[in-house]
Amino acid sequence: MLIGVPKEIKNNEFRVGLVPSSVRELIANGHQVMVQRDAGTAIGFANATYEQIGAIIVDTAAEIFAKADMVVKVKEPQPEECRLLREGQILFTYLHLAPDPEQAHLLQQSGCIAIAYETVTNRHGGLPLLAPSSEVAGRMAIQAGAHCLEMMNKGSGILLGGVPGVPPAKVVVIGGGVLGTNAVRVAVGMGAQVVVIERSLERLYQLDVQFGSRVTTIYSTADSIEEYVTDADLVVGAVLVPGAAAPRLVTHDMIKKMRQGSVMVDPSIDQGGCFETSRPTTHEEPTYIIDGIVHYCVTNMPGAVPRTSALALNNATLPFTLALANHGCVPALQRDPHLLNGLNIFKGKITYKAVAEALQKPYVEAVQVLQ
Repeated sequence: MLIGVPKEIKNNEFRVGLVPSSVRELIANGHQVMVQRDAGTAIGFANATYEQIGAIIVDTAAEIFAKADMVVKVKEPQPEECRLLREGQILFTYLHLAPDPEQAHLLQQSGCIAIAYETVTNRHGGLPLLAPSSEVAGRMAIQAGAHCLEMMNKGSGILLGGVPGVPPAKVVVIGGGVLGTNAVRVAVGMGAQVVVIERSLERLYQLDVQFGSRVTTIYSTADSIEEYVTDADLVVGAVLVPGAAAPRLVTHDMIKKMRQGSVMVDPSIDQGGCFETSRPTTHEEPTYIIDGIVHYCVTNMPGAVPRTSALALNNATLPFTLALANHGCVPALQRDPHLLNGLNIFKGKITYKAVAEALQKPYVEAVQVLQ
């Protein structure tokens, strides 16, 4: 198979779909790999490094989209990239289609086969290709939130961990999955007073065992969210419904009751955001203020640490990329129900139910389109 890796063009996205070690594995398995010039240069992967292991360097993304059997990316294709996709071409990347009707329409129109990292599953019911980004985003959420609490960033001027004689900041994490757990870990490590709100009693038990008395675990209800959010210095929205739009759990009325200078960090913004006041921001302009509350809603948080993020992502995606290349797209999807869960669009048809429901479009079961 001929696999193509275009340079990412989303705002401040410096990651690369395939790092050199992944390219080497694919070539060792008998495949060809095309990499757009300077696709990995910003994070220390020079063109010469790719060439030395056998990759073909090309000058433009158009060459890759015109020739590759499979395109491997990091972020969702931008409109100009969607228009380059071909009938039957495999696209393997993050998509986050539920809050993005334009992208969904363009992917359907292209006739491509779009497989989303964020809905591929494993035998434990987890999301192994979303986990690396969730780990990074969870840890970054506390780092970003602590920075936003500083007075020069319009925050309340509170040090997350406090000092002897002065209490630490109150941190509330909504959601106890991979992202939430990593946020809790960093917040605890920085000495904050941490509350995690989660609707799964099993997950609350696991968090209690993991963190003990250093974290307060609370069952998620509208009342508990309002009680703890309105008293928080920093709130992290770590809510995820696989493939679907994030539920808006924190209302504008709750935010109005918060102390001035408190901070809201919404890593779920890629799926539309879980705060009623959330709207996408960028690394260049990461925050905005509503009713005196600082909002940090950067849509590609792991992009701020692209080398770490790219390596972590490739560790997770490589086995699936190899499966698609070694067996061919349809056989690979038929062999592996977990990879099949990643199929969002197949030659114009939406094959992921939550995406179809969010976009109010017809849904076709994935197994049907492969027959």
